[in-house]
Amino acid sequence: MKYYIVDDSLSVVKILNRIVEEQGLGEVTGISTDPEKALKEIILEEPDIVLIDYLMPQMDGISLVRQIREVKPKVNFIMISQVSDKEMVAEAYQVGVHFFINKPINLIEVISVLQHINEKVNLENALGGIREIIQVKNVSEKKRSADTNKKGSGSRVKEIKYLLGILGMLGESGTADILAICEERLQSHTTNVKEGIALYCGKKAEDPKMVKQRIRRAVKRGLTNIAAMGVEDYYNEIFQNYHYVVFDFESIRAEMDYIRGKRKDGGKTNIDKFIEGLLVFSEVK
Repeated sequence: MKYYIVDDSLSVVKILNRIVEEQGLGEVTGISTDPEKALKEIILEEPDIVLIDYLMPQMDGISLVRQIREVKPKVNFIMISQVSDKEMVAEAYQVGVHFFINKPINLIEVISVLQHINEKVNLENALGGIREIIQVKNVSEKKRSADTNKKGSGSRVKEIKYLLGILGMLGESGTADILAICEERLQSHTTNVKEGIALYCGKKAEDPKMVKQRIRRAVKRGLTNIAAMGVEDYYNEIFQNYHYVVFDFESIRAEMDYIRGKRKDGGKTNIDKFIEGLLVFSEVK
């Protein structure tokens, strides 16, 4: 994992640098106390994760994040701040900050936050890899089995049920459909979600539109529940650990804005990506 650290305090930069490398959390590929210099270097180097100070004299952290995301939207950000104001947190989240570290720097907190964001990046990379595999033709069943059957299907279904429970979806009728599709995909050692939904609907002799409608309602419930946790308390442990697993940033942000009354519609749901996310989570968990 490649890190870049920008803070107007050199001592803070050195502390964070040492924690990242001594704890084996990644490689620090760049540091800076100058946000304008950092902007150029981050765009050029494109690190996986940027630790960025909120209050800096030349440019505040939110402005810097906004400029970087315009050019490099895949970079992940951790905001370093002494400020815990909810409006600041909301603004930071709006521009793309997912995690926060409080000043003064606490070793345990930093390690915990960095481990969480490393898991997020690894999960996103794994999802990307699976999507590439799905698009590639003539992949042998033997290779796909080796890639997807590292854990028994029963154990992986338990992991999926656990996550669905965390999202408050177990009471939804569409959740049973989701579990059945996931279980079938795990047993057949394939992650082709579209094919899985079609086969499932065929076996049940149900209209695919009706099945997808049930699933979409269940997924929407999960999105609403996790977004509500973030609105109530951005530092909520469940929200911090799981909001990025099966929902994309834009959907979570839109749903949070809808709950706050800032927009007329909420986040969009994507059934295929949601189920893909569950399958990857069950493997890497």
